[in-house]
Amino acid sequence: MPIDPYILLLLGTVGLAALLPARGMGADVASGASTAAIAFLFFLYGARLSTREALDGLKHWRLHTTVLACTFVVFPLLGLAARGLVPVILTHPLYQGLLFLTLVPSTVQSSIAFTSIARGNVPAAICAGSFSSLAGIVITPLLAAALLGGNGGGFSADSLVKIVLQLLVPFLAGQLLRRWVGGFITRHKRILGYVDRGSILLVVYTAFSEGMVQGIWHQVSAVRLAGLLAVEAVVLAVMLTLTWFGGKALRFDREDRIAIQFAGSKKSLASGLPMASVLFGAHASLAVLPLMLFHQMQLMVCAVIAKRRARDPLPEVTGTAAPTAVSRTAVGTGTRSG
Repeated sequence: MPIDPYILLLLGTVGLAALLPARGMGADVASGASTAAIAFLFFLYGARLSTREALDGLKHWRLHTTVLACTFVVFPLLGLAARGLVPVILTHPLYQGLLFLTLVPSTVQSSIAFTSIARGNVPAAICAGSFSSLAGIVITPLLAAALLGGNGGGFSADSLVKIVLQLLVPFLAGQLLRRWVGGFITRHKRILGYVDRGSILLVVYTAFSEGMVQGIWHQVSAVRLAGLLAVEAVVLAVMLTLTWFGGKALRFDREDRIAIQFAGSKKSLASGLPMASVLFGAHASLAVLPLMLFHQMQLMVCAVIAKRRARDPLPEVTGTAAPTAVSRTAVGTGTRSG
């Protein structure tokens, strides 16, 4: 059962914010640095995404449409259904965070890794994750505006403008400049990966510092956290079941069903944390808590499923190329924390 080391770093950052939250001038500096870090993150996301790979993936449009429907339709419907658990199991702020979790795009790196382990359609997982990340930059804020509205911790037209300026514009700039900076980013992938993760840690520290200063953490108790974990476990179980048997009902072969299950049942921590910081402001700490917990849960559960799928007997004839033949295309498609 894998424990993501990055989750431990995130928890350590939360602990640091609890003990030494940024205040006064320090809070202003941290907020400015966090804003710059978010813009730089999405610039890198845009510069990494290969337009050619994305266009090639359109050939398998049924699979990608299925993954997008799971990510941005079925997941949000489950989030809306959880509204009935307030206030018995979830507090309203925790529910807002849970609902935001269901609006976040899918992962890239872990979807590829688990699909490869399970001997699924790796190229499809690459494209599905990339499409979801790209669509999420636009769809996630729009869904948040529609479903969270004024109750989303201060979500407003001003937040939508911030989303455009801090997320969409840097992403498009990365895409436009990819021709010139793509090689540099590929050569320095490891170093820039540390920059990615360091930027997200800064975002988390800033968000949780604001939450500590405003005292919103008094709203969370151990019982409420246990309730949140139980609800997230149910949501993950439902999505894993729907993506697997739904893929069968839609007549996808085994390799495609594996890609659909792993790409359609997970949520991206790397994309969700910066978005939450922009959308929720001082309330971002409670908004990202469900996402952080779900991220670790999905890694643990999907690791077990992937290993079991790897032991399944393969059919005599498969309609897809061997994953190893194209695994090199996974280079540069996302951050490891996604």
